[in-house]
Amino acid sequence: MISRRRFSQISAAMGLSLMNSVNALSIKTQNSSPIVVSTWNNKKANQIAYDALIEEPGALLDAIESAVNSVEENEKDLSVGYGGLPDNSGKVSLDACIMDHKHNAGSVCFLRDIVHAVSVARKVMEESPHVMLAGQGAQDFALEHGFEKTNMLSEQAEKAYLKWKKNPVFSPEINGERHDTIGLLAMDSASDLSGACSTSGLSYKTPGRVGDSPIIGSGLYVDNKVGAATATGLGELIMKCCSTFLVVEKMKQGLSPENACRYAIEMIVETQDYSGKQAGLIAINKQGEVGAYAIQKGFIYTVADADGIRVLESNYYL
Repeated sequence: MISRRRFSQISAAMGLSLMNSVNALSIKTQNSSPIVVSTWNNKKANQIAYDALIEEPGALLDAIESAVNSVEENEKDLSVGYGGLPDNSGKVSLDACIMDHKHNAGSVCFLRDIVHAVSVARKVMEESPHVMLAGQGAQDFALEHGFEKTNMLSEQAEKAYLKWKKNPVFSPEINGERHDTIGLLAMDSASDLSGACSTSGLSYKTPGRVGDSPIIGSGLYVDNKVGAATATGLGELIMKCCSTFLVVEKMKQGLSPENACRYAIEMIVETQDYSGKQAGLIAINKQGEVGAYAIQKGFIYTVADADGIRVLESNYYL
């Protein structure tokens, strides 16, 4: 195990040879098949985005939004949208953001009673002068733009909450069904990049808590000249290191997506108490290479491209 500083020194010495890392999943050339990558096992979402990009190659944000919407409306997913586990008061609040290939971004946080948080974030980006709206302001904006109020606490989530209330122990560990967030990145046939991120946040959190997911540069970052990255796991770890911005900056300096993700993970573990906690990063560069890295074993991600859809496990620090 090497330090982040030493890793950086080695990486600099190796230079651009890291762009040909054996860990890269694929190499993409101009005007070829799209690539979609997402956190965790989100094969359905990846398929939706990939099919949409094949059918309408220029509709990059539409493809990403519809894919994330499919997870937000899935009540079996306990970490995103409708069905997401609530805060410690029993209420569900959502965080989401979206960023396009022109460096536009929109975000909502502490949003209640609206299923498709990522769609509200897109409205903020496209129909307001702002980047982020929060709480009641975000909900009012959503209602003004035609979104409907919905009781976001599903029967399954309510049962889980009532069980937790009998022994209300807060734990930041992210594993199994308690993992959070869909972060989804896509590259279209013109090699343009965009991404989105949506979550109901940490289970049984303090009301008002906001993690990394809606924060540009923490939960998601896109630089169309370089690449894009998104994050999952304990937001408190990720937001203190601006991890996705760091990943993209390291790719700009010549690191492969996996090595850029590794660098950012090593920064987290060198600067914070990561014991029993998880953070995972995925990235794609302008050449179509995909990579990921996590603190702990068990972080999986999904890739869809011309070779099909597959779920992969990332390399990890521990």
